[in-house]
Amino acid sequence: MWSFRRRIFVLIMMCGFAGILQAQTASQDIRPKGNSPYSRFGLGDFVNQYYAAAAGMGGLTAGFQDPYNLNTQNPASLASLQSTAFEIGFFAKYADLQGRNGASDQVWSGNLNYLALGFPLINPISKVLDKRTSPWNYGMSLSLQPYNTVAYDIRADVNYGENIEVTTNIFKGNGGTYRFLWGNGLKYKNLSLGVSLGYLFGKMSNSRRVEFDSLELAYGTEFLDEISVGGFLWNAGLQYTFEFGEKDRNQFYTKRLTLGAYGNSASEFNTNSSRLYTRTNFFTSTDTLLYEVGAKEKGTLPSQLTAGLVYEQLNKFKIGAEYSTGKWSDYENESKPETLADASRLAFGVEYIPEYNSYDNYFKRMRYRAGFIYAKDPRVINDEQIEEYTITLGAGFPIIMPRQQISFINFSVEAGQFGISDSIKENFIRMTLGFTLNDNTWFFKRKFN
Repeated sequence: MWSFRRRIFVLIMMCGFAGILQAQTASQDIRPKGNSPYSRFGLGDFVNQYYAAAAGMGGLTAGFQDPYNLNTQNPASLASLQSTAFEIGFFAKYADLQGRNGASDQVWSGNLNYLALGFPLINPISKVLDKRTSPWNYGMSLSLQPYNTVAYDIRADVNYGENIEVTTNIFKGNGGTYRFLWGNGLKYKNLSLGVSLGYLFGKMSNSRRVEFDSLELAYGTEFLDEISVGGFLWNAGLQYTFEFGEKDRNQFYTKRLTLGAYGNSASEFNTNSSRLYTRTNFFTSTDTLLYEVGAKEKGTLPSQLTAGLVYEQLNKFKIGAEYSTGKWSDYENESKPETLADASRLAFGVEYIPEYNSYDNYFKRMRYRAGFIYAKDPRVINDEQIEEYTITLGAGFPIIMPRQQISFINFSVEAGQFGISDSIKENFIRMTLGFTLNDNTWFFKRKFN
């Protein structure tokens, strides 16, 4: 009965999270929950799609597979699940913004980061009880998380001369998009193939207000654009594992090398835009310069590819690297035309377990993780492409649940710098706390004598 109630709770949580996200994207007020000036460009700031366990080791996803932790980025990894995993993650971020003119700002932000459910459709307990082995395995997942965010609140005062004393430009934006994914992974012996189908949705608001402070020009002009986004997505991946070395007492090879890759082709999305441009005379009235509702336009997300490898000594350590590229020069958005550059990302990561089955020392059973990321963002400011340097640290805290089922609390810290040399630079610390609850009774085939 408890197991059934827990499954109902998981499904209710996922549906409730979807409702919360929809309510956030329907807001008409521009009240940014953070301040990231670069989110004004392109689709905004991209949200890392990996979860807390992978975040500590550089966000590796191409060759990452774990029997108890989800990796929805490469759907091929789902076939390696040995237990149903419900994952929920939260993040908190501190950003120190530094401008070239000496201006600075410190911002805290945070929210629910992801919600995911993954499960093997062939229960491992049933295999043991049936005393049979099969070269096949099949896993599935449902996940919901932000894809990009828009959040900025900037004020810039410009002095043009004697006649016009000061012009104030106020830029504000909020919103973002979200991805709902349905992933499937099929494994035959050492080869895994996977595919994810999903939907991208959300709403972004951008406003620019210009105010003149002189008595002769006592008015302000505001340009407000609101864009709703919707479109279908897909992603395919594969993993192949080379097993070697000695076998343990359970007849598993103690060493393995996993090669992985995943990606997608270009995909279209639809936009529904509203535009309201007004001019306000501070002494008389407001004039509407442009009012447009329901403008339906299209856009194109680019093709992307990630490839990498992970070497693992079973229950001891993992070390891996991967490279990602995205053809963002092919990006199009009729509702907000911009030119972007091709993006890339290089990551390294390692995980170490001192003694996974230690009975008298909890710290020896913990997972210790570290990594490094260098990335080029697709947004280009003043002919210079945005760059990111990040160092990651993390830890996995194992927890024994009822029926001796192991679960985890994963914590990661990502510290780095984001921006361009002759403009705003963002020094940030991002902390992610994830909970992975495992249950091996889903799809268990019960027998009655």
